[in-house]
Amino acid sequence: MSQQSLSFRVPVVWCCILVLFLGLGCATATHKEDEELRLRRANSHFNLGLDYIRNNRTALAIRELLFAEDLDPRNARVQHALADAYLMRGKPVEAEKHYLRALEIDPTLHEARMNLSSMYNRLDRYEESLVHSSMLADDATFSGPWRALANKGFAELRLGKIEQARGSLELGLEYRNDYWPTLLYLGILEMEEGRRLEAIGFFQQVLELEPGLAVQAQTNYRIGEIYIALGKRQKAIGHLQAAVAQTPGGPWGVKSEEYLKLLR
Repeated sequence: MSQQSLSFRVPVVWCCILVLFLGLGCATATHKEDEELRLRRANSHFNLGLDYIRNNRTALAIRELLFAEDLDPRNARVQHALADAYLMRGKPVEAEKHYLRALEIDPTLHEARMNLSSMYNRLDRYEESLVHSSMLADDATFSGPWRALANKGFAELRLGKIEQARGSLELGLEYRNDYWPTLLYLGILEMEEGRRLEAIGFFQQVLELEPGLAVQAQTNYRIGEIYIALGKRQKAIGHLQAAVAQTPGGPWGVKSEEYLKLLR
């Protein structure tokens, strides 16, 4: 092969390599841009879903969040928001699936674990609630230990672990003495243990905090029950009537109305 032919081919080879390199570079840049666009779209759907949740438009929230999940399936925040939305829709099976998925992706997502624990308590799945609330209560990085201790104490109470429940709830009270779930659960514990005056004391503290009509109705109903047991009929009637007024169509309002009929 002549020297001239060789000198011609070498630049051609290098040109081919350069073209290939530039092509790969363009493909990589395009892929990166596509990924960034996909994540931006996912984030837009996620933020819109959160806005719908805040406005109690859960059907639309789920629709947007499912779009976000499809675009970004390993986003723990999307899974957590989906779980919250499904729970608000009264679909605990779907909510549980997404809470667990969120925690699988990010075990440090405290609010997902907290909400899962609360949901388990509401579903009477106390052993499972206890697992998650205990994990949170023992986690030094969780910023609301009194919340975890309240869930833990209630689960222990319902499992018949009275002394453990008292310990958890009293410890929670040391962290924060105006957290109404802790006070409510301590009132229930004292009531079920026959310490009626102590129970009334905790329930009165709950009412003073005005945590919401549903909670206030439950608390008034429980105080009414205690006053009936103490033979203080008029005081009982007053609290039962308050429960009816607070949630006339709710479960505690209905129970109070039924109780009042028996007293008339």
